[in-house]
Amino acid sequence: LAMVRVRGTTIFQYVFKAADFLALAARERATYTLMVPAMYNLCLLQADFDAHDLTPWRIGGYGGSPMPMATVRTLAEKLPGLQLVNAYGSTETTSPSTLTPPGEGVARIDTVGRPVPCADIRIMGDDGRELPPGESGEVWIGGGHVSPGYWGNPEATAANFTGGYWHSGDIGAMTDDGHLTILDRKKDMINRGGYKIYSAEVEDVLAHHPKVGEAAVVAEPDPVLGEKVHAFVLPKTAMSADEIKAFCRERLSDYKVPDFVTFVDQPLPRNANGKILKRALRGST
Repeated sequence: LAMVRVRGTTIFQYVFKAADFLALAARERATYTLMVPAMYNLCLLQADFDAHDLTPWRIGGYGGSPMPMATVRTLAEKLPGLQLVNAYGSTETTSPSTLTPPGEGVARIDTVGRPVPCADIRIMGDDGRELPPGESGEVWIGGGHVSPGYWGNPEATAANFTGGYWHSGDIGAMTDDGHLTILDRKKDMINRGGYKIYSAEVEDVLAHHPKVGEAAVVAEPDPVLGEKVHAFVLPKTAMSADEIKAFCRERLSDYKVPDFVTFVDQPLPRNANGKILKRALRGST
């Protein structure tokens, strides 16, 4: 819609394949994209990435899941003219609720940007109390762009909407300067013996390992601790679970280091929007 608004050219690729996308973007001199982080990472994994002239590419919008810091740094190195813009939103908000301000894509990669003018974002505690900046809780989103509820499903509406605010299911916090930080999905947080572990934090560390192509972290049920950390890894080349654990141990607290590592030989399962289907991974543990 942004391209329609400015009378730009819209290019459709009906099935995303990184090799075809790079060739298409170079041939059409594409300037703007909106993709999920996995698509950017798949592009960087192409052996001939540097052979494509992508200098016209000025804005790289993304959303749907966290962008690994390793991907951001590599994109900044290979495409210094590309501005990354995090667009945080959902189907229920019909459009982004936050956007990364121009020029802050790398400097503020720890956040998903500032609320757009029509969005009212609050961080709420489990007791229904709004929390101050710096404290983490569930992200509630209100504003004219938010759906009034779910069609024909009053039970779901009552459970997920309060006073015009949609309960996102994301755990986040507001910074003192008005940026929103997303820590994890509420359902993806791991409780290991009372310690809260954000799967996104562990996944970001795994993404920095040079042998890791992609990774996802889920909870593994445990009769003593309640839950343990289980990492699913698609390696670029042969590696061991001990390598993974040693790498994480140097960068994370001991209780966040994966207890279990499962290597896969196929890309991790994703939905049509490119998000990893963690419920499928949980079902395989």
